Amino acid sequence: MEFTIHNQVLLLVFAIAVVMGAVANKTDFCTMGAVSDWVNIGDTGRMRAWLFAIAVALGGVLLLEATGAMTLPANTFPPYRTANFAWLRYLLGGAMFGVGMTLASGCGNKTLVRIGGGNLKSLVVLALASIAAYLMLWTEFFEVAFNSWLAPTTIDLASLGIQSQALGAVVGGFLGMENVAPLQLILGAAAALGLVVFVFKSEDFRGRGDNILSGAVIGLAVVAGWWITGGAMGQAWKEWAEFAEVVPSRVAVQSYTFVSPMGDTVRYLLDPANLSFVNFGVMALTGVIAGSFLYAIFAGKFRIEWFASAKDFVSHAAGGVLMGIGGVLSMGCTIGQGVTGVSTLALGSILALGAIILGSAVTMKVMYRMLDA
Repeated sequence: MEFTIHNQVLLLVFAIAVVMGAVANKTDFCTMGAVSDWVNIGDTGRMRAWLFAIAVALGGVLLLEATGAMTLPANTFPPYRTANFAWLRYLLGGAMFGVGMTLASGCGNKTLVRIGGGNLKSLVVLALASIAAYLMLWTEFFEVAFNSWLAPTTIDLASLGIQSQALGAVVGGFLGMENVAPLQLILGAAAALGLVVFVFKSEDFRGRGDNILSGAVIGLAVVAGWWITGGAMGQAWKEWAEFAEVVPSRVAVQSYTFVSPMGDTVRYLLDPANLSFVNFGVMALTGVIAGSFLYAIFAGKFRIEWFASAKDFVSHAAGGVLMGIGGVLSMGCTIGQGVTGVSTLALGSILALGAIILGSAVTMKVMYRMLDA
């Protein structure tokens, strides 16, 4: 069997995801946990690790674009910088995802990490989130349930003379600038530097090496995904796919995200003989599980966990469904929008990230009040 450029891309994606999974398990990198620490005990260490990952990813993307080592077109997957600004979709989907990840005790990435560590509760969450994502991506469910009333709220930025929802393009468009690339670089560099200064000011962050390690690895993994698919290798990959006898799915410039891959994995499992359905996202998803499993085994931390009660099951099940639907609506999860999307400085990604954090924080407050009642 020929080892094609397609195989090379998928193998690299899998290997990087293995490292992500192992490091996330070791360092307890968890975006829901980060919100919980911040909201409930005032500890911002893990929240700053998440912000550090964003800063690293953003800085890496800026460097790759500035040097010409990578190009991010408008039709990335998902289309982060599209001129179609679906503001309500970002907000609604993000809030749903934030509620869901709180009910399910972890976001999409953390669910995969927990499965690798032996958590069967997270396996149920993954199954339900994957089915929900599949329905949103590969059936008429999204069109019937959401698109008919969400589509009219989408703002066509191109009609306003703004060709992208990248922050530099939006600000530059309103200022009447023709070349917005320098402004994008300035705004992005300022944001990345500001985030680095902010996170390292805190002893909660600096005092735990795992925070620095997790943020750096997650951020660099996102940069690597962009470079693989948006650089010279990505161009060769797309050219190969154009002439392939069977065109593989999702051959596009992209990086790590974990909700649409859940739906894509169900699609593949329904037709496992069709290897063209094995794509970037499917390899990323399985790689994180594999990396977490390997770490758990070698560190002696593999533990089988199950639901404590029927109420626990219902909470996790509802959370999984909300994550699957909300994650597709918002076009990404805490990694897919919160790190990968924000690394493109897309306005929609920033909105989705804020909605995820707000949805999670409010849900936590409600849950704790119910416990105290």
